[in-house]
Amino acid sequence: MTSTVPGIPGSRIIELRAQVPPGQVLTYDLAALASAFEIDDPGRIAVETDGLRTALITIYPANPLGIMPPPSKADMLMDEHGRIVVGRYHNGRPARRRLFDPRTGSAVRALTFGTTGSGKSRTVQYVLAAEKLNGIVSWYGDLKGGQSAPEARGNVDWLATSQEEVILMLRAAVAVGQARQARYAAMGRNAFVIGDPDPLISVRVDEANRLLEKGAPYREEATYLVKELGRTGRSVGIGEELDAQASHLEELGGSDTLRGMLKEGEVTLLRWSSTMMKQLVSDGLLPPGTQLMPIPKSLKPRILRSQFEPGGDDDEDVCDTQGSAYLLSSPHPTSLMRHWRIGSILPMPGLDPEILALYGPGDPARIEEASMEAALAYDLRGTEAMALACEVVKEQYVKAKAQIQAVKGGRGAVLLADRVRTVLAEADDPMAPEEILVLVLADGGPDAKIGSVRNALGVLAEAGDVVRVARGLYAIAS
Repeated sequence: MTSTVPGIPGSRIIELRAQVPPGQVLTYDLAALASAFEIDDPGRIAVETDGLRTALITIYPANPLGIMPPPSKADMLMDEHGRIVVGRYHNGRPARRRLFDPRTGSAVRALTFGTTGSGKSRTVQYVLAAEKLNGIVSWYGDLKGGQSAPEARGNVDWLATSQEEVILMLRAAVAVGQARQARYAAMGRNAFVIGDPDPLISVRVDEANRLLEKGAPYREEATYLVKELGRTGRSVGIGEELDAQASHLEELGGSDTLRGMLKEGEVTLLRWSSTMMKQLVSDGLLPPGTQLMPIPKSLKPRILRSQFEPGGDDDEDVCDTQGSAYLLSSPHPTSLMRHWRIGSILPMPGLDPEILALYGPGDPARIEEASMEAALAYDLRGTEAMALACEVVKEQYVKAKAQIQAVKGGRGAVLLADRVRTVLAEADDPMAPEEILVLVLADGGPDAKIGSVRNALGVLAEAGDVVRVARGLYAIAS
């Protein structure tokens, strides 16, 4: 099938349908396809498969995603399905992302992956601006000290720029969720309706791998809070998003529960690392056998030039694929799309006026009065008192770390989960909870009960730190 490009005489778009026999699964090599069609720019070819036998191969006269316009206000407004238009696919069709699911009354959980220079920060800015326009309360943790999205300051309800403040923000979000849960139970409500009586809340942590990776100071508590918010937030109108440069999901808390929640959410994959694709498939975020065309750093085709050719050394290597992505949770997970052009093309010496215009005038939406008492530290945001509250969080961590070092020469732990982990790490054979309790009580730490040990084992098993080797027997994960 062929079609002429509007406004370009003589240009054609060619679409081919490929299919393999029953019993086989279609695979392809993009470079081989480009070579077969004598095309020197792989960006001119788009391949979309059904994951089984059939593929649509589209050949364009030029890269269809080479130039992107800025969004319109209509793109940023949620439709009746709770979606905004974030960009367009190679075929010009709108690429949509869900901010809320009105059919189930559920807030959205989301994950955005992207390496350095992939356009992750601009993607985040666009969604934050859309949330402001739609009256959604945005709580945003920017773990680059506020540098990822400086224009967000004053345009979101809560901007946290340190790990300690993000912990306070997550604690407050969980507390608001619990407060809403109690109020909604009294009302007989089992789902969320925007603005009746409360606004939708979106809690986002950018550079989340810094908070959740191994060795991060608040990893254990942060992972717990993210999981707890995922469990309770959906039905009470509190969504959450993690934006990360992680090359492995282990850098996002190492939690099977966390992985499971993300599989059901809105997942955006910008330019990724070499190991990410295998991880996404093995963790079930993509069906087995799914293939995605790698997103290059530059749209410019590679041209070989002879050393004897004059003027062959003045080519500029422009990295201009920012915003290109796959919306893995959309109806077209293997179809390449590109986000709208957000902000000025060239770097600005200060705040970007185009991004500020995207947010628009006025104050952002705030949480409801009924939940402010539960949201501890909410009233401190943007004040000098917040720095003092963050110091308290830091002191709590330092004190706990010192206590851990004091118990058994640094091998024990005040936190029961750490004490249980230590016992199993030193054991030669799998142990029953009763045996573990005896050794936990002997480590010089606080008193513990068998029920608490069993609960700690459940948490550690869910996190992948221990394994159940047989009924009632546990061992440290290898």
